[in-house]
Amino acid sequence: MKLFPNCRTSLLAIPALLIATPAWAHHVMGGRLPSTFLEGLLSGLGHPVLGPEHLGFLIAVAVVVGACGLSLALPALFIVAMAMGVSAHVAGFALPAAEIVVALSTLLAGCLIMAGRMLPTAAWGALFAVAGFFHGYAFGESIYGAETAPLAAYLIGLVAVQSALAVGIALFVRRVGGRVSAPIPRLAGAAVFGMGFAVLIGQLVPAV
Repeated sequence: MKLFPNCRTSLLAIPALLIATPAWAHHVMGGRLPSTFLEGLLSGLGHPVLGPEHLGFLIAVAVVVGACGLSLALPALFIVAMAMGVSAHVAGFALPAAEIVVALSTLLAGCLIMAGRMLPTAAWGALFAVAGFFHGYAFGESIYGAETAPLAAYLIGLVAVQSALAVGIALFVRRVGGRVSAPIPRLAGAAVFGMGFAVLIGQLVPAV
C-alpha cells in the first residue's frame, strides 16, 4: 500500500488547518458558562463539532467502525468513556496535559487509518476508551461549575450529537463498502491526522 499520496494530502491540509484553528471556537456560549437548560443543551450539541480535534477523532471512530465492519458498540464505548471524563472534570479530578493527549489521540487515530492499519478489535476499543475519557475531560472545562440543569443538558447534547455523527458516518462508510485500506477511508484518515497535528502544534507552540 502506498502511503505517499495520503501523506501529501495531510501535509497540504495542515497549513489551512493551522490558519483556521484559532477561529474555531470551543465554546458555543463564547466562553460563558451555560446557565440554563437550553444553553447547556446548545453547548453540548455544538462543542464536539466546533473543536477540530474532537470532530476529527469522532470521524476516526466512525470510519474505523464502518470500514472494519466492527460493532456499533465501539462508538458507544467511546461515548460512555467521554461522559465519564466530563464527570471526572466536573467532580474536580485533576488530569494534567489533557488537551495535548486529546490532540495526540486524534493524530494517532488519523495516522493509523491513513496507513490502512487493521488493528484487533480490542486495541481499537482500548484506544477509543482512553481517548474518550480524555476528550470528555476536555469537554468538562466548558461546563465546570454549572448548575445541575445546564450540566445535565450539556451531557445530553454531547451524547446525542456524537452518537448521531458516529453511527451515521459508520453506516455510510459501511454502505459504500469502503475497507480500511481503500482510498476514501485513508484520505479521511489523512484529514483527521491533519486536524490532530494542527491542534497539537497549537498546544505546544505559544500564540504570538
